[in-house]
Amino acid sequence: MTEQTTAPRVTPADIEAQIVDERYFTAEDGVLGAHLHCMPPTISQPLKLLTFCVLVLRNGFTVTGESACASPELFSAELGRRIARQHAVEKVWPLLGYELRTKLKRLDEIDAASAVFDAQPVPKGGRIVWHEGCWSDGSSADAPLETSEAGARPYPKAPDA
Repeated sequence: MTEQTTAPRVTPADIEAQIVDERYFTAEDGVLGAHLHCMPPTISQPLKLLTFCVLVLRNGFTVTGESACASPELFSAELGRRIARQHAVEKVWPLLGYELRTKLKRLDEIDAASAVFDAQPVPKGGRIVWHEGCWSDGSSADAPLETSEAGARPYPKAPDA
């Protein structure tokens, strides 16, 4: 019996949700498009058998997939598009996996920083601010930081200037 887990993961639905546009064309279409304003060159048969898929993701990034048919007699535009799309989608998985891992790492860092911050005593004023190179309760720049408990630990790392 396998256990179900609720751990964050990338799913096929996540991938589909990232795709905002998809375009298909053959290498023949590309050659003809590149020669719109002049006499098109003679197109060789292999260019008619190579299908491309371009997926545009939600953030504007693009991925491509391709499908090549070895036998002109077996070429199917529909099958070529489906295979090219599958190959493009395969390239999205690692991108979303990387994005998920980055988000999880940030959450871990926030949790760790929060734990350190939460362990600090609360100033009598109830808040602390970064002022002129040191932590202060905001009451006066010259006044030392008073805490509600003796033996205060250092405050969180100062923000980058």
